[in-house]
Amino acid sequence: MDAAALLLAAGAGCIGGIMNGLAGGGTFATLPALIALGLPANIANATSNVALLPGAAASAWGFRDELGPVAGLSVALLATITFVAGLGGSLLLVLTPSDMFDFIIPWLLLFAFVVMVFGRRAADWLHARVTIGRRTLVGAQGILGIYGGYFGGGVGLMTTATYGLLANIEPRALFAIRTLMLAIANLAAAFVFIGFAMVDWRVGAPMLIGAIVGGWSGAAIGKRMSPGVVRGWTLLVTAATTVIFFARAYG
Repeated sequence: MDAAALLLAAGAGCIGGIMNGLAGGGTFATLPALIALGLPANIANATSNVALLPGAAASAWGFRDELGPVAGLSVALLATITFVAGLGGSLLLVLTPSDMFDFIIPWLLLFAFVVMVFGRRAADWLHARVTIGRRTLVGAQGILGIYGGYFGGGVGLMTTATYGLLANIEPRALFAIRTLMLAIANLAAAFVFIGFAMVDWRVGAPMLIGAIVGGWSGAAIGKRMSPGVVRGWTLLVTAATTVIFFARAYG
């Protein structure tokens, strides 16, 4: 790897760390960079996941004073569900071809975008008619954990959208719990990907260092951003990643 490749990896890691700290979607900075550097898609995915882990942990630590339960579910319970589901999702990536998700991911991201656009109105309408129980949130968290372990692209955005719909919470209030769940899903997947030697450390190491810097910076920036700016940034990232993945799958 020459200096340009190492700088590209580190820069993509920094951008990905900032994105995860603000709204999620850091994978959409790191994965294309790794593929551009010549890594196979599954190795690039695994390397991206592990490289973003310290940055996600740095962001979660930066928001630690804002952590709290979600709709009555404790942080410990949500973390346990995410870790177990993340192990299952990452094993699924190891054991099955990743191509099958190419046509599913755009629709998941489109769902996240629609929920973000109509999140407040949809949440008010939903909560006026039904009561969201613990089982619904537990099931949703399990699905998010599996997705995060398998692919992870946009899982932070989808977590924000899902919590907003089911628990009626604004995106800014979800920074702490969302970044922690992202870090835990990445941690679970890292055990599997490292164990199966799916990480290319030549580019993974500089990307990891960049992601730490970006993750810490993202948390610092996010604390100073207004809810309106956070919502606008989240919508912009969600829309852009949705278009990219539709073009990738159907273009």
